[in-house]
Amino acid sequence: MFRHILLPTDGSIHSIRAAEKAIQIAKLSEDSEIEVIYVVDGNTSKQDVLRSWDLAGIRESREKKLHATVNLANNAGVKYAIKILRGDPANTILTYAKDKPFDLIVMGSRGLNSFQEMLLGSVSHRVTKHAQCPVLIVK
Repeated sequence: MFRHILLPTDGSIHSIRAAEKAIQIAKLSEDSEIEVIYVVDGNTSKQDVLRSWDLAGIRESREKKLHATVNLANNAGVKYAIKILRGDPANTILTYAKDKPFDLIVMGSRGLNSFQEMLLGSVSHRVTKHAQCPVLIVK
């Protein structure tokens, strides 16, 4: 069924709910794997630097955003991998999904950056519209 699942996350409550759903789906098949990606855009990168002047502090801040997802996957015994990517979130997710054989993308309906959603349209909407594999949007 769905063996290779892409889970874009930003640490928001919606992305944590998406992680829960992705884990439920992954548990349906023993050889399923979830690939968790966190996309750092220009604004996020600037905010990270302003909050923490050292690289270790920036890395720790980003890892905290993935902490809930990692805990859920570990507790469920689901295989996962984590990637941190840079770029525009929607375009980066779409490019990454196109370059790998994903069976499904599971993502939250809203993220942490509501201002960007208001101006540009939501990331989840753009991914749903342009992805080449099925997309599950979790509220």
